[in-house]
Amino acid sequence: MQPFQMRRLGVIMRGDPHNPDEVLGVLNPAAARDPGGRLFLFPRVVAAGNYSRVGLAEVLFDAAGEPVAVQRRGYVLEPTEPYEQNARTAGCEDARVGYVAPLGRYIMAYTAYGPLGPRIALAESRDLLSWQRIGPLKFAFDPRLRVDFDLYDNKDAFLFPEPVRDPHGRPALALIHRPAHTQGGVRVLPAGVAEPRASIWISYCDVDAAQRDSGALLRWRDHQLLAAPQHEWESTKIGGGAPPLRTPLGWLMIYHGVAGPIVENVDHQPFVHYSAGAMLLDADDPRRVLYRSAAPTLAPEAAEEREGVVPNVVFPTGLDPRPGGRVDVYYGMADAAIGVARLDIPAALAGAGA
Repeated sequence: MQPFQMRRLGVIMRGDPHNPDEVLGVLNPAAARDPGGRLFLFPRVVAAGNYSRVGLAEVLFDAAGEPVAVQRRGYVLEPTEPYEQNARTAGCEDARVGYVAPLGRYIMAYTAYGPLGPRIALAESRDLLSWQRIGPLKFAFDPRLRVDFDLYDNKDAFLFPEPVRDPHGRPALALIHRPAHTQGGVRVLPAGVAEPRASIWISYCDVDAAQRDSGALLRWRDHQLLAAPQHEWESTKIGGGAPPLRTPLGWLMIYHGVAGPIVENVDHQPFVHYSAGAMLLDADDPRRVLYRSAAPTLAPEAAEEREGVVPNVVFPTGLDPRPGGRVDVYYGMADAAIGVARLDIPAALAGAGA
């Protein structure tokens, strides 16, 4: 038995077919608690034409403390900037939100669907209600890799909530992201990297500079391949899910894996299978992977996960730690609705295979 198990708690939010803003679903929510303890989701809200906004919804709990519904609160980001618009549509997509302790504020990483394709952008907030854009990320050219990461499509990004050690042994902020090295059948790989499939990378930023100026958060360096597809359930590609949670075992990162063929230049993929897995990273040096799921912790089996805008999708994007070593995982269901599942964190990993 795998050490990380999830059980479904149910559907927490569905797209309203009578609201033009939601006709293509609500999905892939970030999750964070405000300074007063209220839990907010930041779903991707999709209108016709794949036009995406980042919404705001407060999670409602029953008397037993279980999440049961949401109250919509409007939008926090709409695609008004040039780097969020392209010739076909516009989008602020798939936000991840976390409180970054050394900065004293929340940081949102989201996909800006701009003129050259998807890239990563950041926004910041002190209360989760009011957000200010910081801008699109810039990845420093690394002579070792001999590629310009700014020219890659890039998605699935988030920051660690606390500093970690960078490759030089210095405290730094760390960013997970997922560059795509193959586009339109053309493959351009970083030097020394043989894996062509989209994989999880980690990059770093100077924490002192970011404390002085939010603009420093746009500059990332020391790019490292962290994890590539390894198991059958993630044979097509993998990507980050929700911002990592520090546990006694290390950084717990819920991620997604994809199996099945990708159709180029199609927004809604018809043949893929998205599932969720767990990965543990070393608490001090997250480049060290201590454990990863050999099989999915949550696969598309429920009706809402198998049927929707994109069938067969479980896409984890938000975590809410609960008492007693439990974590609620908020995830997109078939690119149409939002579900929540509960994950129990084991006390140890004795006998667990990677």
